[in-house]
Amino acid sequence: MLLHRPGSELRRLTPRNNDQLLFDGVPWVPRAQAEHDAFAAELTSRGVEVLYVDRLLAEVLAYPTARTELITAAVDDPRLGASLKRAAAAHLADLAPADLAGTLIAGLAHDELRGGRGVAYELMDRRDFVVPPLPNLLFTRDSSVWVGDEVAVTSLAMPARHRESTITAAIYAHHPRFAGAEQLYDASLEHLEGGDVLLLAPGVVAVGVGERTTPGGAERLARRVFARGLAHTVLVVPIAQQRATMHLDTIATMVDVDALVMYPAVADSLVAWTVTAGDHPPDDDGVVDLTVRGPEPFVEAAAAAMGIDRLRVIDTGLDPVTAEREQWDDGNNTLALAPRLTVAYERNTVTNAALEAAGIEVIRIAGSELGSGRGGPRCMSCPISRAPL
Repeated sequence: MLLHRPGSELRRLTPRNNDQLLFDGVPWVPRAQAEHDAFAAELTSRGVEVLYVDRLLAEVLAYPTARTELITAAVDDPRLGASLKRAAAAHLADLAPADLAGTLIAGLAHDELRGGRGVAYELMDRRDFVVPPLPNLLFTRDSSVWVGDEVAVTSLAMPARHRESTITAAIYAHHPRFAGAEQLYDASLEHLEGGDVLLLAPGVVAVGVGERTTPGGAERLARRVFARGLAHTVLVVPIAQQRATMHLDTIATMVDVDALVMYPAVADSLVAWTVTAGDHPPDDDGVVDLTVRGPEPFVEAAAAAMGIDRLRVIDTGLDPVTAEREQWDDGNNTLALAPRLTVAYERNTVTNAALEAAGIEVIRIAGSELGSGRGGPRCMSCPISRAPL
């Protein structure tokens, strides 16, 4: 499981910049770290191997090719101008791998840059960043998603998150731990975020389309998983383009082989288009023909694709006000460690009670500070491989 322990990048958040950096508040960093450590400890106690982004990044930065790629990406910003870009690149190139990893994640402030020069540097506010921080790196689910034994390095929609994909791409490309891993997608393609991708069953993938993932991204992923034999059905699921429902996994997550928990406000209205490979063979460029059917109710389309009679939706029994509150607090963004075993924020008491009443064991974790970036346990984790069911 790939995690990122929050660090100095969260200390860069202020009331002046937190909206731009996609946080709804300024978290108390030591408490956020303690909450994350407890989350990681729960995973480890259940037999999950935890890998940390910053450690993997420091290790790949020992390789010259990876250093060059990541430094180039960090200063590839039209705000900087040629002089400041050269000065920032030189500053970063002088750093040891661990220090460079920390700076690429936490950012480089105006006053931290040695040898800053140029018009852009002189006119920049002293509180501004030459290299912006990446506080959303905490949500490792979004910048990559594994389908079978291949990894899709995603194309993140929000400018504040673009560099996250360059970091995950470098880790998968250069770290010996991932030697030979095939990349299914890359950040140069249509917008696609990992939080919008649900693996419902072997061969069945659901992709949410809304604020962060485009229809073109869903179509591109479908063609690629079909061409590589990784799936036989992709369900394309439109979701409301709102902050509280930014990804498909903020409104629905699997908690058993035939069950999911879902935001009650969308349970009766969520629909899906069913996409399968067409009858024609791939063309000369390897592009797979597609057949698209729908729309129909999501739970019906999912059950048919999964080959089961019915996909159970766990009834949380929430009144509209409580449902809206627990949706805002990521009550439906659970992390399934195994069938009927899930991790959830402790604060969503009603949703958690409903899960337990349905036979789902809930590992409760604190998230008062972690949740300020609008993400729950599933958002904060990227499973790399799982034991087969």
